[in-house]
Amino acid sequence: MTLAQAITTFVDGEFARETAFLADLVKVASDNPPGDCAPHAARARQLLEQLGLTVHAYDVPQAPVRAAGMRSAANLIVRHRFADGPVVALNAHGDVVPPGLGWHHDPYGAEIADSPHGPVMYGRGVAVSKSDFATYTWALLALRAAAAQGVKLAGTVELHFTYDEEAGGEIGPKWLLDQGLTKPDFAIGAGFSYAITNAHNGCLHLEVTLTGKQAHAAMPETGIDALEAANGILTAVYDSRTVLARARSRVPGISSPTLNVGLIKGGINTNVVPDQVTFRLDRRIIPEEPPAAVEAELRNLITAAVQPYRASVDVRRILLAAPLVPPPGSDRIAGAIARHARSVLGVDVPVTGVPLYTDARHYAERGIPIVLYGAGPRTLLEANAHNADENLRLDDLRAATKIVALAAAELCGSES
Repeated sequence: MTLAQAITTFVDGEFARETAFLADLVKVASDNPPGDCAPHAARARQLLEQLGLTVHAYDVPQAPVRAAGMRSAANLIVRHRFADGPVVALNAHGDVVPPGLGWHHDPYGAEIADSPHGPVMYGRGVAVSKSDFATYTWALLALRAAAAQGVKLAGTVELHFTYDEEAGGEIGPKWLLDQGLTKPDFAIGAGFSYAITNAHNGCLHLEVTLTGKQAHAAMPETGIDALEAANGILTAVYDSRTVLARARSRVPGISSPTLNVGLIKGGINTNVVPDQVTFRLDRRIIPEEPPAAVEAELRNLITAAVQPYRASVDVRRILLAAPLVPPPGSDRIAGAIARHARSVLGVDVPVTGVPLYTDARHYAERGIPIVLYGAGPRTLLEANAHNADENLRLDDLRAATKIVALAAAELCGSES
């Protein structure tokens, strides 16, 4: 039996169990915020151990957890060595955004319904990225089953299941690497089945606080209007988006930098001059932009815009995530995935960038080649990722599991 035959037979025979495993993970909430994710990690560990896998669980200390704006987090590593050879890490995150409004299915129900594309599972995190807990686990199980049948495999496969991607990844993959708990030669991060992602945007989050002086609305001149000052900054911020739109990335799949105001609060009452207003900015950074220069430019814009007003301004960085630029060696991973995707899916899978940001940058910053690939449709929009009725086509889960298993084996130095 060839490796491809062994993997296909195993995944097809085990697919009901893989689907049930994913459903179990979707049913356990791990919303971030608030970021109380240790219970989900405990359940994932229990399920993995029931499959016969040895799980190394690492509770993140409270100080960095609180600094990340979370309540609890744990990181899981599963490691299986087949023989001498490279180490390939497969990373997915179990924290998810809150469900929000507009759902037609229980966000924690893991309901399966028929669709024109076959069975579809609904639930928060089913596509991003609890699906790849299942993809990567069953890819490893398929390789173990192939080895038990006499297929010669090399190298080591590690599963990295982490819980702070929605908060920036500082206490997830970065923490594991900083602690020296893993040192892979290659890595694959959670993604979608019909594209290999080798680059993505970075992201800067700033919190801007304007402080003035409250006063009676009948005598506004006796106060200092923080909202008026905030309006001046916001006008400058929104005006700057025209210039940003002119900058174009050379990376396929990525267009221009973006700037968005996503949160604002302030004021005391309708009849009181507002003494404080706070808002948060999201600035997406294309791969060609230096993150430090982007932050300096935005801070300078804010400082200049507040000058005509008497309010004081404080700017606090919430997040600075560097863009993912294709790291050396990532073409080898992309090539392996593309070859096996073609054989399994029957279509050519492109290599592209995406405008969001991910944990992949933490591996790349350590010189570890990485691309994103996993279970899901062609786009975030098709999956309703970070939206109501998030969903996963189960046929894509099945296909991605086979592709990842075959690609990981190739990267480990195994023969087909």
